Amino acid sequence: MLKHLSIKDFVIVDRIELDFMPGFTVLTGETGAGKSILIDALMLALGERGDASQIRLGCERAEINVIFDICRLPGLLNWLDENDLQGDPDSCLMRRIIETNGRSRGYINGHTVTLQQLRSAGECLLAIHSQHAHQSLLLKDAQRELLDAFSGCGDLARAVKTAYQNWQDCYQQRIAMERNTAESRDKREQLEWQLDELSALNFTHEEWQALQADHSRLSHVAALQAAAEMGVDVLSERENAVLAQINTVNGQLQNLLEYDSQLKTITDLLESAQIQLQESIYELKHYQQHLDLDPQVLQDIEQRLSAIHTTARKFRVTPEELPQLLENITQQLKTLGSGSDIGHLQTLETAAQAEYRKQAKELSTVRQQASEALSRQVSAAMQTIAMAGGEFSVALTPMEHGNANGLEQIEFQVAAHKGLPLRPLAKVASGGELSRISLAIQVITSKVGVVPTLIFDEVDVGIGGQVAEIVGNLLKKLGKERQVLCITHLPQVAATGDQQWQVVKSTGENNNQQVISQINILNPQERVEEIARMLGGINITETTLQHAAEMLQSGLVD
Repeated sequence: MLKHLSIKDFVIVDRIELDFMPGFTVLTGETGAGKSILIDALMLALGERGDASQIRLGCERAEINVIFDICRLPGLLNWLDENDLQGDPDSCLMRRIIETNGRSRGYINGHTVTLQQLRSAGECLLAIHSQHAHQSLLLKDAQRELLDAFSGCGDLARAVKTAYQNWQDCYQQRIAMERNTAESRDKREQLEWQLDELSALNFTHEEWQALQADHSRLSHVAALQAAAEMGVDVLSERENAVLAQINTVNGQLQNLLEYDSQLKTITDLLESAQIQLQESIYELKHYQQHLDLDPQVLQDIEQRLSAIHTTARKFRVTPEELPQLLENITQQLKTLGSGSDIGHLQTLETAAQAEYRKQAKELSTVRQQASEALSRQVSAAMQTIAMAGGEFSVALTPMEHGNANGLEQIEFQVAAHKGLPLRPLAKVASGGELSRISLAIQVITSKVGVVPTLIFDEVDVGIGGQVAEIVGNLLKKLGKERQVLCITHLPQVAATGDQQWQVVKSTGENNNQQVISQINILNPQERVEEIARMLGGINITETTLQHAAEMLQSGLVD
């Protein structure tokens, strides 16, 4: 419920502090006094776009603060928790600031938020029905949305739209695949040829490293053989071989150990050198024996390397990249195989269509029940607003294939008087009849919503007399269930309010001739005078005052 509104330096409002009450509150005043500014300020606080032109002349910024009691809105409380926007228990403070440089800031419970977050919270808190609502009711989209809101199937309607889009996506994929079958076949043939060639090459990183090592060795086999022969000869074969000379030196030193024991260290080292040198000679001879001198082996390796380089050039990659290329082509074929399976896409499309029709039929069932209830209730309301014998109907016309909005077209139809055929709302009635029907629809559909505060902005345009009194009683009755605020020019509607506020326009202080708007909360006597003004205009007589008092007394009776 709306509890408090603070407006500062907004349009022609200097400063207003308002405490709201439950029930039905009427807001009255002269034309141009600024009654709609209250609506504009609330809409701004709840996320509507604003600009610097809304700042009162000569001021640096406009500021609107709104406090709501949300103890009975668990969904909003959870949303605030999920978005870390908690504030005082069971309260929600929404704030909006607009500065002269065009900058705008929004807050929820002191936390900076986006306009979308303000709107998301606002949708749970307050609904505004404008004086032009009857014009939007002429649009079929608006009629469908209103019926879905009345039936409470908004989530199901959105699910149907999602299912329809999924079905259409599958359909478009299948059509595109059928159109591109030849292109896909050519692509697949090319990939299969590439895969066959690379698979036949049977090339790996390990083979590449081994081939390079073998090729390097075999290309220098003569030099390796000569070096091995020279090594064996120098170390052990020639007359003054290294091994023989070390043996001679070590032998002489061994004979002298009895004269100087310090030679032991040297002889030990020489013995170690003898052993290592002998092992080197053995290894050289072994290497020499196994050194491959067959030129055919080198030729085979060079042919293999040539084949690898040729394939790499053909695919415009380096030899090292060939294994990865094979893996990539294999993956592309798998993907193409899945995507090009028209039968698979047809299966997905059929399943998506079945899911859409399943959910759409559920939506149709809910809409059919809601259309009967709404038709019955609006028709009953028409009997009380000077349209006796009139009938209202929500027509559901089936569509063969359906669309994102379901399996039927929705159209509001009305017969303004008994004996007249039902015709589309857009083609029926005078402006006054349309206003009355629109108001009846709005009041009835508002009852089933969850938004705790409803604001009606001059929705009673085009009616008067006894009908206006009936409309006022409708709003008063609605005020017993919800918090209702109505801006009105009709004294009959104003008299039914539980409380009445008056908007007045005056000139500011200091003789600057700046116009400001303010709101006065009227006591019983002031209400009589205001209703008398609405009845009699400039010249208010005792008779007018008496009539106003009688209207007010009648309106206060339940």
